[in-house]
Amino acid sequence: MPIKIPNTLPAKAELESENIFVMTETRAVTQDIRPLKIAILNLMPEKLATETQLLRLLGNTPLQVDIVFVRPGSHMSKNTPQSHLLAFYKPFLEVEIQKFDGLIITGAPIEQMPFEEVSYWSELRSIMDWSRANVTSTLHICWGAQAGLYYHYGIGKTVLPGKVFGVFPHNTAGECNKLVQGFDSIFHAPHSRWAAVDETALEAHPELEILASSPMVGPHIVSTRDHKQIFLLGHMEYNPDTLLQEYNRDLEKGLNPNVPYNYFPNDCPTCSPVTTWRAHANLLFSNWLNYCVYQTTPYNL
Repeated sequence: MPIKIPNTLPAKAELESENIFVMTETRAVTQDIRPLKIAILNLMPEKLATETQLLRLLGNTPLQVDIVFVRPGSHMSKNTPQSHLLAFYKPFLEVEIQKFDGLIITGAPIEQMPFEEVSYWSELRSIMDWSRANVTSTLHICWGAQAGLYYHYGIGKTVLPGKVFGVFPHNTAGECNKLVQGFDSIFHAPHSRWAAVDETALEAHPELEILASSPMVGPHIVSTRDHKQIFLLGHMEYNPDTLLQEYNRDLEKGLNPNVPYNYFPNDCPTCSPVTTWRAHANLLFSNWLNYCVYQTTPYNL
């Protein structure tokens, strides 16, 4: 089944070329069906790329999904055309009176800043608080996961001396949990971050469960036991070339980045990268939409 997106969203053409089932607003209004309402709070600077990454995964299930892009009203992105934001994004104040089946809070490249110094931190706290009563299940990604764990459970982050950068093996824990149903015992996931959360603090919290972690980079998939709050410390949504783009960007800035771990054949950055996480990324988002949202959310929001 399709995801419903605006008729003119730039991601539409790329998704259709990959046989991702998308439905325009024009076609959707002719169907008598109750789609899932998913809000995406997109905090990434390159919003168009993140839109396509997330829509690709959300569109790979049998469920019809109605997407609403949201931005903090207190912050306007400098890296995305204003015309795009005005056409496709709603400030949070315009949607806070609504209820949603699901919410995705993305990452943001501000991990080395204290949360309280982020310009839109106060509004993000309000959004996360609002999600408790108005969203069936919220999926937090990377910095969004760090922020969610800090706000909801008081678990802080630790800024690392070096960047966690590459594709790392993870062990699945709690294979019976619906969110990781069908996962292999070992799977791979990309990470690109400057901060980590304390695994001991996660394990000690009675409401939280670590569903996947890496011996190299720590926890990756964390969930409350009722699946209302889910935290992904990595970037399962990344395209095959996203780490390559980040590596080249940092090279051009003269930052002397490390070659992404376990990404290029023989660690050769002139070789084409190898993709080893897409199947589990699709499975994770499918499980979230089916078990944590569709099977739980009321018909009448």
